[in-house]
Amino acid sequence: MIIKMFNFWYFFWIITAIEMIVLLYFGLKKASPKVQKWVLFGFLAFGLLLHFLKVFIPPYSVDEARMLRDSWFVNICAANIFVFPIFFLTKNKYLKDYMFYIGVISGLIALLYPQEPLAKSNQLGEFWDIVRFYYHHWQLIAVLLLMILLGHHKLSYKRIWTAPVGLLLLMLFIMLNQLFQSELGFIPLRSDDFFDINYKNSSYIWGPGENDAIGNFLAFFCPGFFRRTPAGAHEGATKYWPWFWLIFPVFILVTPMAFGLCMIFDHKNFVKDAKNAWAKFKTETGWGEKLSK
Repeated sequence: MIIKMFNFWYFFWIITAIEMIVLLYFGLKKASPKVQKWVLFGFLAFGLLLHFLKVFIPPYSVDEARMLRDSWFVNICAANIFVFPIFFLTKNKYLKDYMFYIGVISGLIALLYPQEPLAKSNQLGEFWDIVRFYYHHWQLIAVLLLMILLGHHKLSYKRIWTAPVGLLLLMLFIMLNQLFQSELGFIPLRSDDFFDINYKNSSYIWGPGENDAIGNFLAFFCPGFFRRTPAGAHEGATKYWPWFWLIFPVFILVTPMAFGLCMIFDHKNFVKDAKNAWAKFKTETGWGEKLSK
């Protein structure tokens, strides 16, 4: 898989994504804030429209069952594509912090490890879906990065908690999507032992799949009691608690990534507050005087 991934097209899409962000930045830099805002919103709105328009291209147009399944918002990036145009138009700084952190993180992961294009057996026949894939994940990075660079929002390290909390809330939204799909018959999610985690589980809501390196890595940070059935006919069996098992992995892994991104833009405030807190600590405890003696 790794050898297959690092080919001409892999680097073509990444370099193109970077070039487009740079061109957009310089193209919008001298535009009015209003123009900047609506151009950025336009990319997000088109992304949402494209999510539904994909039903007209293979593989969705030639597979009715998949068309119905994948028109829902059943993974992290798809759910973000749905909520981001709404969040972007608000003045809520917490929602926009969440947008930046999770949009950039999820978009980067998708571009650097494009599982969906790699899994396609008919690369040429599904070319337009590959283009759609890269546009969707590119705009998650581009719009939110430009939102910060062009001064439409200012990050604060004090709000990095919006990344893990927001992501977990988004996963609840994804979970509800899949429950509705199951009850309406779009996906065969239910099985005799509650849920089949190996079907439509790209966001790991239902637990790590079999022989899934990423899922097993996440599971390393999950407490044991979230991995077992607590009661009933399957008591004690290995069964990840849907959604709950992700709480610890998300906080442990996403929080430092969000903090690292934030430090690019808000490091001065962090350093200033850290120095003030240290000075206050020394004054109130007399620790500095004790050291000087």
